[in-house]
Amino acid sequence: MAIDTHFLTKLGIKKFNNGTMTGLKSFKSENYQPSVSPVDGHLIASVSTTSPREYKKVIKAAETAFQTWRMVPAPKRGEIVRQYGDALRANKEALGRLVSYEMGKSLQEGYGEVQEMIDICDFAVGLSRQLYGLTMHSERSHHRMYEQYHPLGIVGVISAFNFPVAVWSWNAMIALVCGDVVVWKPSEKTPLCGVACMNIFQDVLQKNELPEGIVSLVNGDYRVGELITHDPKVALVSATGSTRMGRIVGSVVAGRFGKSLLELGGNNAIIVTPEADLKVVVTGAVFGAVGTAGQRCTTTRRLIIHESIYDKVTKALVKAYKQIVIGNPLDAKNHMGPLIDIQAVDQYKKAIEAIKAQGGKMLVPGGELSGRKYASGCYVKPCIAEVENHFEIVQSETFAPILYVMSYKTLNEAIKMQNDVPQGLSSAIMTNNMREAEQFLSAAGSDCGIANVNIGTSGAEIGGAFGGEKETGGGRESGSDAWKVYMRRQTSTLNWGKDLPLAQGIKFNI
Repeated sequence: MAIDTHFLTKLGIKKFNNGTMTGLKSFKSENYQPSVSPVDGHLIASVSTTSPREYKKVIKAAETAFQTWRMVPAPKRGEIVRQYGDALRANKEALGRLVSYEMGKSLQEGYGEVQEMIDICDFAVGLSRQLYGLTMHSERSHHRMYEQYHPLGIVGVISAFNFPVAVWSWNAMIALVCGDVVVWKPSEKTPLCGVACMNIFQDVLQKNELPEGIVSLVNGDYRVGELITHDPKVALVSATGSTRMGRIVGSVVAGRFGKSLLELGGNNAIIVTPEADLKVVVTGAVFGAVGTAGQRCTTTRRLIIHESIYDKVTKALVKAYKQIVIGNPLDAKNHMGPLIDIQAVDQYKKAIEAIKAQGGKMLVPGGELSGRKYASGCYVKPCIAEVENHFEIVQSETFAPILYVMSYKTLNEAIKMQNDVPQGLSSAIMTNNMREAEQFLSAAGSDCGIANVNIGTSGAEIGGAFGGEKETGGGRESGSDAWKVYMRRQTSTLNWGKDLPLAQGIKFNI
């Protein structure tokens, strides 16, 4: 398949004499890593990687920039973020295509991800005038007590390949209006998306005569991530990825008394009750399971269906799966693109073997797709497996388009099944019964950070805090009061009187 890659030039990614491309306009290196598209298997570019020596320079520049940035009034910091949002609007088509081509998600999802960046910029601009503290009454006369929030310093963001631009922006835009500076390590599987976002931001900083170190990029594998997590100069590490990765990051950062924000694995379920609207169920389940080829942390992995409608729902799903068109994600008529790489395909195949070995039944069989159309070797079939919730393979997160279906008798049983996994990110119930919905949303209902009614598990809306419980890590990003994670709280007491009365009525005469 022929892919037009002229959009790369608009994003500041230029060709060199050796036929490859490099990273930031202002940054060159002797070491490079390839970025290969799962869409067609072609090398898109070779991106400069960050050595330990270069990392120290980046951190030094960030420290220097923080001295300036923290004293810029928050609304003016918001103005810089607003300009970045406008720059994203101007580059939405090009950046959306890059997301789709480098990661493999559909072009509609690529555009949607850039739109999320624009939306979080808008949210952060408003937030820049709402970084509120509290005023409290002191027990001492002529005293005023209040709480205020100050920036932390350097925020390190380690993002995953499945959302190569949006999740960074959730963190970065909020951190920036809070007065922090940001050092970003994108996934080594999608480094060009990081380069493109950074090129756009550096243009905004230059136009405003602000230091480049306000936002920085470091590229490479897990070893570059280790530099961030071990660095005491990085006040907060926000990491998105697997639970295994989160255990390492969380323990290392805690060991140096730093702060961490962890967004880890999901094992998300939809409960389908007899009073559900079947059209809504099928739409939510299919998009939730197949969108981004099952590589979202909020992907629908389990469908818990009441026994009275089990056959009806599964038959509708099998019929819907026959209509899914798989192919080049830049072609709008295709519903599903490739997995990220060959290693992901291997994990997908191993998961199917485990399903069968543990007693599962394939209602829609999976498998690799071959032929010229799928020459990258990263395309697979979405599949549906009939399983039991306690199966070992069901208890883990498989980053692939595999949907598990199972039945239940009572709503209490269904909620217990929904909660009976180590992860706790997203959940949903499909019902038109108010009592069922309220039970699901109550303290005795879903134990996840996200709980939806008549909406699938997939996706997140700017404005609400995003994150989950248990092995999902407990972090919260994006909306609500998640901004407080990026700041340090300070309690201040001001004595405007002529005497110094002590708290609790203590007398100390000198």
